[in-house]
Amino acid sequence: MTKTKVREVTIKETSGNFIFLKGKEEYDFDGLSALRKILSKEKARLLDAIKYKEPGSIYEVAKILKRPFKAVFDDIKLLERMGFIEIKEVEVKGRTRHKPIIVVDEVIVHLKI
Repeated sequence: MTKTKVREVTIKETSGNFIFLKGKEEYDFDGLSALRKILSKEKARLLDAIKYKEPGSIYEVAKILKRPFKAVFDDIKLLERMGFIEIKEVEVKGRTRHKPIIVVDEVIVHLKI
């Protein structure tokens, strides 16, 4: 049986602003709307495609989702920064591809006020 990997997201209010905490790092939020952007329908589709279609590259994800490469790349980089996915460099026929891999099974959100 595999162990469930959990990603805890902590958001705290400080001086009228919400701060996203990742370990000891802090990321500024423009309020809860920024959290909604992270947990948007497109991000859910992207995570679903990575998990169940197992694409070999970011380009393949864009093709699966029928979205522009730049938009998918930006979403993947954001999810990587937030600790939801990792990018693994894979050598295929002499070319380096960047394969996105989900590193969590569950996300728990804590909101401290």
